Amino acid sequence: MRGGTSVVVDRGRFQDAVTPWDDEDWRAAALDWVADGLGACGLRPTGEWRLRLRPWSVLARLSVEGRDAVWFKANPPASAFEGALTAALARWAPGHTLEPLAVDADRGWSLLPDGGPLFRDVLDRRAAGPEAWEQLLRRYAALQHALTPRARDIERLGVPGEPVTALPGALDRLDDTPLEPEERRALRSLRPRLADWCAELDAVGIPDSLDHADLHDGQLFHPGPGAFTVFDWGDAVVSHPFRSLTVPARRACERHGPQVLPRLRDAYLEPWTGAGRTTRELRRAVSLAWRLSALARAARTAGSSPSPAPPVPRWPRRGPAACWSCARPRPSRRTSLKTLAAPDARCPGRRRCQWRMRGCGAWMRWSSCGAGSTAPNTTIPDRGPDASTHSWWAARWTACCWTSRT
Repeated sequence: MRGGTSVVVDRGRFQDAVTPWDDEDWRAAALDWVADGLGACGLRPTGEWRLRLRPWSVLARLSVEGRDAVWFKANPPASAFEGALTAALARWAPGHTLEPLAVDADRGWSLLPDGGPLFRDVLDRRAAGPEAWEQLLRRYAALQHALTPRARDIERLGVPGEPVTALPGALDRLDDTPLEPEERRALRSLRPRLADWCAELDAVGIPDSLDHADLHDGQLFHPGPGAFTVFDWGDAVVSHPFRSLTVPARRACERHGPQVLPRLRDAYLEPWTGAGRTTRELRRAVSLAWRLSALARAARTAGSSPSPAPPVPRWPRRGPAACWSCARPRPSRRTSLKTLAAPDARCPGRRRCQWRMRGCGAWMRWSSCGAGSTAPNTTIPDRGPDASTHSWWAARWTACCWTSRT
């Protein structure tokens, strides 16, 4: 590191991952950009850099003189819009997200201020209960409601669009991916009903808006009572806003039990009431959006976007045998449809399934193609880098449909 600054690197479970930080030219350019950005804000770095390297991002915590830490983040091309989106949200809806200190939209780089304590840490200290989740969801839904007129502006920043009416096509494309025979039959049996669910949800008349797509307690700052700051918009899409409810509602249920779900649903729906829509219609729309959210996630992770937009370019290769990828073999343990379809059952291998999903998704985002070369000393399972991802999300969506009332 330049200037004698010490660096602490955290690679987590991805010790063999190859990221742009490992490239000397890329690293030098990033350091120069950060130094220029800090200088423009009148900030001087002090102390060490704490790096968090993952296949899907490069994140650095920088100590600066006279204020809280500053964060540098580099996104792969598939989510390079995050910096520009965060800056736009800071203008359109101040207080809901961080205001970047600097953004390089072309390279997917951003320099961000610290946002205070994580919501997850506040919950771990038992300093907040279910009512905090209700406040969060009201505030987040109000943000989505306010952003509905800007949906097309958000897409022009590079955020993918995923209209509900395109989801039947996404299911058809999933049928071409490596699935278990039981999973394939289950998905095909639901195809006739899927178009009806999508049409019914679209008919409610809720316009598309910004969907964070991964709004859990680790993606939120909670600096004080009633205050929440959303960050990490790299998975965001423009879609039916009610799809956003799935992730935070599940996290809240894990902490406080399923009895909080009706309260969370109704808190989320408060900003959407009116316009001639009844409470019953809105609750039905939530049920449909919940059911469809896993299918949309499966389509995105599998690389078959629900929209007909051209594929997003990946990180460029450095040579014939290396790309910005983490193609480590995933655990072989699989979760059966029977297990997932059981009422109120949780996947017994939940953490492994999440690891598989995130690993596959990261591999596809960083590499230049789904079947590209791997990083040195790594192998890809025979069924391909994304096979288990297809199966897990397809099974999860099928189970969701089986256990939901129509």
